[in-house]
Amino acid sequence: MAKHLWVLALTAGLIAGCGDVKSDSSAATPAVSPAPAPAAATPPPAAPADESFAASGPLIVEHQVEITAQREGVISKIYVEAGTRVKAKTLLAQLDDRQVNANLEAARAKTRSIENDLKNWQAEAEVMKSDYARAQKAWKEGLIPEEQLEHAKYKAESEQWDIKRVTELLNTSRQEELSLELEMEKNRIIAPFDSLVARRYAREGQSVARGERLFWVTEESPLLLRFTLPEKFLGRVKIGQSLPLTSPDVPNETHSARIKEVSPVVDPSSGTFDVLVELQGPHGELRPGMTASVRVDAPH
Repeated sequence: MAKHLWVLALTAGLIAGCGDVKSDSSAATPAVSPAPAPAAATPPPAAPADESFAASGPLIVEHQVEITAQREGVISKIYVEAGTRVKAKTLLAQLDDRQVNANLEAARAKTRSIENDLKNWQAEAEVMKSDYARAQKAWKEGLIPEEQLEHAKYKAESEQWDIKRVTELLNTSRQEELSLELEMEKNRIIAPFDSLVARRYAREGQSVARGERLFWVTEESPLLLRFTLPEKFLGRVKIGQSLPLTSPDVPNETHSARIKEVSPVVDPSSGTFDVLVELQGPHGELRPGMTASVRVDAPH
């Protein structure tokens, strides 16, 4: 019996010892270190501010027009072809003007006839004027009755009215003559300014109507470029300021353009304003209609 009690006591002691070991083991477990606080996020580098603004558009010229027929007729002669450079007033084509010329000659003959009639009436008026002066003298001397004096007076006045009538006829005839001269001018198709004949639409023998296009002519210089800028540039660009100008059509050339016009107002719908620049110096291979670009420094 005592042996069994001793075994039980020994077993209880072992169990108690195991419990102590477990407790010590738990106390010896190292504490978990707190996670380090995350480092503050580094802000991304600010995007560099725009240093310039590029604007592009077609190169234009001040004068570029289609020449149309001012009257109907048949083209009797073409004097130039596309690609020809001409001076102002150069004859480009001619309409058949025989009928108008005949009418003009008839009008001129009529004018000459009326001019001669007027001279005749003026001479008759001088005679009537002299007769009236003699009649006045004779009446004062009692040589003729008053009725004869009045008759001479009325004839002199009548001649003056005839002169006025014929003068008006002469003016009308001269206006008709001038009208036909203008019609004659319309038969001559001329260049309105120094230009390049870009296109020819008409051909010899063609019957054309009034307003029908015949040629397209254009200046070659000065070359201009019109573009728009954001409103933040208003007040930053000035007339006379120079800007670099390039064109993708001639990438090897760089030109300078001078600001010619700056719109004083901003378009409220787009927030932009218009600028017009003019190419300076030789234009190289640049031609009207080519696309070009200018670069404008951004405002600071």
